[in-house]
Amino acid sequence: MKKADIFEFYSRLAEDNPNPETELAYGNPYQLVVAVALSAQSTDVGVNKATRALFEKVKTPQQMLDLGEDRLKAHIETLGLFNQKAKNVMKAAQILVDEHGGEVPEEREALEKLPGVGRKTANVVLNCAFGHETFAVDTHIFRVGNRTGLARGKTPLAVEKTLDKVTPQPFRLGAHHWLILHGRYVCKARTPECWRCVVVDLCAYKPKTPAPMPKKK
Repeated sequence: MKKADIFEFYSRLAEDNPNPETELAYGNPYQLVVAVALSAQSTDVGVNKATRALFEKVKTPQQMLDLGEDRLKAHIETLGLFNQKAKNVMKAAQILVDEHGGEVPEEREALEKLPGVGRKTANVVLNCAFGHETFAVDTHIFRVGNRTGLARGKTPLAVEKTLDKVTPQPFRLGAHHWLILHGRYVCKARTPECWRCVVVDLCAYKPKTPAPMPKKK
């Protein structure tokens, strides 16, 4: 995709959604770390339901340790892999208390050392909690990057590096949100809804998906 097309691509997404933000509910950086760690193989809606009562009680790593693993499991048992997620959350809380004074570090390397926190999660935390210009490539962004031609790559890291290279200002901070929301609601995995896409003419995907026929009464 040409530079001018990339700028126009982001411009249209920004015009369509001027204030993009994560759909995960959280009150501080620690709660965001927990929410993103819990979101693996789960929907944001499901995570928000599971953490609503949890986050009323737990706002710090020490409070998570005080809650204990069994009570944490009771809050998140509706989520996939909740047993392993609970273990990771508790181990991460202990590390944050022991090594970071109960604060969430603002460095990628330190974040990635937390159990259950990979590069994608670290990028989300750095972007949403600390305002870093990072690109958290999940399945939605990986698909949008490759399908549209905006950032092609065989791995999430390759797509991330390409996005970092081609994404211009003033779109770098919000790019991750625009792309994930576009993939979640418009450029869907099975059937992209090209007929209502604001960047359809800039997209390399062919054939474009036509609007569905109205159902007969």
